[in-house]
Amino acid sequence: MTFIHKAGLRTAGASAIGLSLALLSGTALADSTVSLRILETTDIHTHLVNYDYYRDGESDTVGLAKVATLLKTARGEAENVVFVDNGDLIQGNPLGDYMAKERGLKKGETHPVYKAMNLLGYDAANLGNHEFNYGMEFLETAIAGANFPYVSANIFVDDGDGNAENDKPYFQPYVLLDREFVDDEGKNHKAKVGVIGFVPPQIMQWDKANLEGKVFTKDIVEMAEKYVPEMREKGADIVIAVPHSGLSTMERHGMEENATYYLSKVDGIDAILFGHAHTVFPSDAFSDLEGVDIAKGTINGVAAVMPGFWGSHLGVIDLTLNVSDAGEWTVVDSLSDARPIYQREGRTITPLVEADPEIIAAVKEEHEGTIAYMREGVGTTSAPINSFFALVADDPSIQIVTNAQKWYLEKILNGSEYDGIPILSAGAPFKAGGRGGPDYFTDIPEGKIALKNVADLYIYPNTVRAVLLNGDQVREWLEMSAGQFNQIDPNNSDEQPLINPDFPTYNYDVIDGVTYQIDVTKPARYNKAGEVVNADSHRIVNLSFDGKPVTADQQFVVATNNYRAGGGGNFPGLDGSTIIVEAPDENRTVLANYILTEKEIDPKADGNWTFAPIGDASKVTFVTSPKASAAANAPDNISFIGEDQDGFAKYVLQTK
Repeated sequence: MTFIHKAGLRTAGASAIGLSLALLSGTALADSTVSLRILETTDIHTHLVNYDYYRDGESDTVGLAKVATLLKTARGEAENVVFVDNGDLIQGNPLGDYMAKERGLKKGETHPVYKAMNLLGYDAANLGNHEFNYGMEFLETAIAGANFPYVSANIFVDDGDGNAENDKPYFQPYVLLDREFVDDEGKNHKAKVGVIGFVPPQIMQWDKANLEGKVFTKDIVEMAEKYVPEMREKGADIVIAVPHSGLSTMERHGMEENATYYLSKVDGIDAILFGHAHTVFPSDAFSDLEGVDIAKGTINGVAAVMPGFWGSHLGVIDLTLNVSDAGEWTVVDSLSDARPIYQREGRTITPLVEADPEIIAAVKEEHEGTIAYMREGVGTTSAPINSFFALVADDPSIQIVTNAQKWYLEKILNGSEYDGIPILSAGAPFKAGGRGGPDYFTDIPEGKIALKNVADLYIYPNTVRAVLLNGDQVREWLEMSAGQFNQIDPNNSDEQPLINPDFPTYNYDVIDGVTYQIDVTKPARYNKAGEVVNADSHRIVNLSFDGKPVTADQQFVVATNNYRAGGGGNFPGLDGSTIIVEAPDENRTVLANYILTEKEIDPKADGNWTFAPIGDASKVTFVTSPKASAAANAPDNISFIGEDQDGFAKYVLQTK
């Protein structure tokens, strides 16, 4: 079969042949219309059950079990359906860690993710970046249980010969699905549906220890340009691209993490199922991007969808296809939608579907095992620990992590060549609202600390790293972190939001062991991509160690994690070359052992950083959890002023 992409225009030769056949038969060729529904899940992160293991209770905002109910409805509305998952599937909540770190997965066993997904009849799946967090062996054991094919077109076997001509894909780059679709008049048409997947090339930084020497990555767009024509040559009538990649219009340089926009310009792609960014498309968040049609859900004319995260939505693309008697398939129209499992109005969350009992039953054993595992105690805390104010004041939820990392590293470096060099420790607020919503905060009551609390304080399976830096490099690290804040006009008394919502909170590193202030009246020195955008600006002021200004020639060992030390977040000076310790232990294992050793902890923050005065700006605002008003660690310089439409509590920050 021959495909004419999008425009529906035949070549002159093809038109002449078609006309000749029509004249010979004495009839006109009649085209048919086929409606094809493409469904997507993405970034499930092992949220199979509608349950929050940190709060130890049911949740209305997560769960493949809830998406399954949407799926069955969506399938019932359409004659022709293709269903695809877009990765970040086996890691991301305590169930994933329980399976990888505690219970384990033997060869031949089926991971609970696939117990659930096999019931739902997926046609294909793509790999996400978090699939590699537990190592290649675990990944391969897990995906062996999938009753559907996996694709990834930009991961290659590292053969070490430096010859690009003989590079071999580690996974199959794409799959051609043989399907039979029914047109609007009930007639059957055979078709080949091509599905091609992509992963962020940055997995080589983020999971260097698991991947180096085994695989390497190539550019997403270049691999699409290589393989999509090949798919067409092999008979693909419809091509679905599945990039685990977000949507950005930043100037293209190659090897982009978020390459979906430029992927949409590759000829021969009919639909894009994307993810990774934990947002929803189509939505107003993307209305200002050139070439994006929010009403139809297209990017540069290509149908696209991104269905949130943790099972919050089901992605739906409806393609209207023209099929000629000559077997040519053409997209003539499309409509995209991300269907939610819940609706939020202020603090009120209204569930829109019930959980599918078949999915709940399929993973019951592993779900209950995770709950029991998370309830195991490790120590006690003399005060509550929360992250309500982690972005506006030194914070106990970060302090306890940085304390544990320093404690661990001191033992490792004792007697080494680095013994005696001051040890600093970097940590970030992983749960600080943002795109996770007003419930996405750490909130641990005074008293017993269980493993669920440790995992709540440190949600990623990172491993400890130490980097050796000079004073200027420490300063630049903090300058990058200070991009978390908008610039504040000190002479403006109107409302000015403090927090930059486009800057991920997990990239807002606090470095303990030094003291400093952040001057938000100055522009950010770096953008979120790690590029210097205001070379003369320095937000970090009064940076000191042991009561004296930090100098360029001072040396520091900084405790951090493999993601940051290896280049994650594009921080200056952190590209893997400054690593001096690659510890085998996870940061949260270190945290658990620290609490076990201390038995009782005092989580009080040491106040090593503050904001510099902001002049007469009297209405600098930030949002946090509605529970923040009752928190014992609330800063003295904040005032509650109301709630916003998304259910967050809004506060004014004062600093003179």
